[in-house]
Amino acid sequence: MSITRMRRAAVGLTVLAVAAFGAVATSPEQADARPKPVDVTLLALNDFHGNLEPPTGSSGTIAGQAAGGVEYLATHLAELRAAAKKKNTITVAAGDLIGASPLLSAAFHDEPTIEALSMAGLDYASVGNHEFDEGAAELLRIQNGGCHPVDGCADGTPYRGAGFKYLSANAFKTATGKPLMAPYAIHKVQGVKVGFIGMTLEGTPQIVSQQGVAGLSFADEADTANRYARELRRKGVETIVVLLHEGGTQAATGGINDCVGMTGPIVDITNRMDPSIDVVVSGHTHQAYNCDINGKLVTSASSFGRLVTDIDLKIDRRSGDVISAAANNVVVTRDVAKDPKQTALIDRYKTVLGPVADRQVGETTTAITKTQETLFGTSLGESPLGNLIADAQLAATDDEQNAVAAFMNPGGVRADLNAGPVTYEEAFTVQPFANNLVTLDLTGAQLYCVLEQQFVTGRTLYPSSTVGYVVDPNGTTGTVADPCAGTRVVRGSLTIGGTAVDTAATYRVTVNNFLAGGGDGFSALTGGTNLVTGQIDLDAFVDYLTAQSPVSAPTLDRIRTTAEVPAA
Repeated sequence: MSITRMRRAAVGLTVLAVAAFGAVATSPEQADARPKPVDVTLLALNDFHGNLEPPTGSSGTIAGQAAGGVEYLATHLAELRAAAKKKNTITVAAGDLIGASPLLSAAFHDEPTIEALSMAGLDYASVGNHEFDEGAAELLRIQNGGCHPVDGCADGTPYRGAGFKYLSANAFKTATGKPLMAPYAIHKVQGVKVGFIGMTLEGTPQIVSQQGVAGLSFADEADTANRYARELRRKGVETIVVLLHEGGTQAATGGINDCVGMTGPIVDITNRMDPSIDVVVSGHTHQAYNCDINGKLVTSASSFGRLVTDIDLKIDRRSGDVISAAANNVVVTRDVAKDPKQTALIDRYKTVLGPVADRQVGETTTAITKTQETLFGTSLGESPLGNLIADAQLAATDDEQNAVAAFMNPGGVRADLNAGPVTYEEAFTVQPFANNLVTLDLTGAQLYCVLEQQFVTGRTLYPSSTVGYVVDPNGTTGTVADPCAGTRVVRGSLTIGGTAVDTAATYRVTVNNFLAGGGDGFSALTGGTNLVTGQIDLDAFVDYLTAQSPVSAPTLDRIRTTAEVPAA
């Protein structure tokens, strides 16, 4: 355990210096006689989400540079290892390597991504919430190998499993109370032990379908990390790194190696961690930051393989303590040579995927982005692409199920649409979850409650064109226990088809099955009745693009404020 900890900041670098155990040298000769520290380099990434090919649009740039793509990522990792002592380099990740992936990976249950990252030298990864998208059994198959129980080995070759180790300390089998996977790993470097604890965010059941987390429970991140840190120390491990799939957000003025006005769950979690924990590699929020929080080095490498965090540790050879820790977020630029093995992997899966990906399904007149507009000072407003998807879901269920409104969750809109022809692969990248549409009955009172719950969850539901309402920024926000108590939505302002909603009347509303099950904290939707399950959301989106082509960005006028619509 460290005695003292000091922080020294430099451009693009966060440094934590630690005085190690032992007598202080009183002369140069004595200093030279002390064992030299062990240099250990950690190369970290997070939230890769199956982006084997370079992401497009705003998802493919960072810090003003085009970035990402596993062919370039593998080359950058190799160069960073070469710059350090290769044998002293450990490559790690903080979850969401798979799930919400582009078609090239998702069509094969993300086996291509696991194969690519294994080939790129990944050693350890925590389990993110998206690793549970297809359930615990599928996650274990991803780790251990074997053909998919339904689709088999789709590319015609055996799936051998991950060449790295998934770690999950706080996801427990409810029936036995035992961890689903190994909670930690110990890695030896020149005789010193480095411990890695894997952690999923505790709130995973609220943001993953209930089928995905069936039979599992999730414990508090800090409490669990402290528990296993104590266990590691009993095993002689003094250098401890937590790979945590939870994160935070810094102010917009902060760069990729800054930590300006840091907020979010990572702050509280890190503050509650035991002092013996030295480094927290985080994720989930898709942000880039490089922080010192409560004497710990805390990093995040944004998302989609656009950054690699280069972390340099100096470890006392005798005590095993960290003497200093420094981090630098490095952009995965595309001005380096492509890794030929990764290129061959991509080409092989593209060939198997065939012409399906390139089939044109529609056309857009302009780029349609997922960016949310500002609503009373926060990015909680509408989204052009989100509104378009809600319109598509309504169109798929208005005749079939007599739906009069539809709502889309923001987390389900994963990429922008560029101007011009839209391929099936591009549509899939926008909506990769394969959720079913669900049409259900809600009373007008329940509808108001659902809309009030937006301000409790901090997530805006994108409404179909039939919906309109007014928000009062000075209204009160409900509580988790009683979201209906909020008064943000002006009563009497909610309309469907231009007619004011009657709180006592019943309306047929379409959402996806994730929301219908209370996903993203919208528990009010679980009170719906007469549920009918419809087609896959992607199919509805593709059908709409085809039928309405060329498609334009919808006007953002469905949610207005009292500043725009003064009270009568």
